[in-house]
Amino acid sequence: MWTSLGVNKAPLSKSLLLVPSALSLLLALLLPHCQKFFVYDLHAVKHDFQIWRLICGRIICLDLKDTFCSSLLIYNFRIFERRYGSRKFASFLLGSWVLSALFDFILVEVMQYSFGITAASNLPSGFLAPVFALFVPFYCSIPRVQVAQILGPLSITNKTLIYILGLQLFTSGSYIWIVAISGLISGMCYNSKMFQVHRVLHIPSWMAKFFSWTLEPIFSSSEPTGEARIGMGATVDIQRQQRMELLDRQLMFSQFAQGRQQRQPQGGMINWNRLFPPLRQQRNVNYQDGRRSEQAASPPLEVSEEQVARLMEMGFSRGDALEALRASNNDLNVATNFLLQH
Repeated sequence: MWTSLGVNKAPLSKSLLLVPSALSLLLALLLPHCQKFFVYDLHAVKHDFQIWRLICGRIICLDLKDTFCSSLLIYNFRIFERRYGSRKFASFLLGSWVLSALFDFILVEVMQYSFGITAASNLPSGFLAPVFALFVPFYCSIPRVQVAQILGPLSITNKTLIYILGLQLFTSGSYIWIVAISGLISGMCYNSKMFQVHRVLHIPSWMAKFFSWTLEPIFSSSEPTGEARIGMGATVDIQRQQRMELLDRQLMFSQFAQGRQQRQPQGGMINWNRLFPPLRQQRNVNYQDGRRSEQAASPPLEVSEEQVARLMEMGFSRGDALEALRASNNDLNVATNFLLQH
């Protein structure tokens, strides 16, 4: 449900997609002799005091497969930047990035003293640990919605593809599991606010304002406009049906945003059926009949309390959850998109 929204309202995610990927391609294709400066070698950090490798070796991926998988995961995890804002999202990435470096050292030392494996000090390069850390809020706060069921108890959900990508990244190298485990541990520490880490490792407000003023205009994306493309070979009836569904959804979005802005502080439920009747019910009647049908009040749609609870677990208020579910006819995916975009 996230892949159709692009990278609008997520400038930090867009920059993490473009800049590291471009540098990885540049090093792999044009500057292979410079890759030695971006090797994540903890042995050199510990014994040769090459502290700069903790920065250079943990930003740019030298393996293009890791670049591709991590970029896909960042693209899907951009939902957290829309939900929390760029500053809080950047603070999470910074905190997990710093904490994971400490856990990398601990895990490598455990491997050396317990099993005598010294090759583990040369870990995969790239911005990988924060990507694995994002699986923690993804697992805890994103609701699991079943899409299809296969082989009896096994089912495909809206989160299955993301976990498959994470598993692919987890198995892409010999010692990438060390980076993955340190990223997951750092994500749990930061997400659970353990030891008040979020109060120490965060982006200051002045820095957030500076980057918002300098870099956000470069990486910000405009709201998607225009109509969705219709697949080649579609009949006129299918095209008309898809256009009506698109207009219906756009109307839901606009009415939902307008209703939230005009709602009084004391709260009041909006009758979505009164604000906009479904367009598909009106396309086969004339204008006068449509006017009379709009004036007829419809009974309020019964909302599933389980879906309301799942939206409230994501941080939304009960009133907003009820409005979104009524507007989307109890479609949890569409309701979540409502609340995340407005």
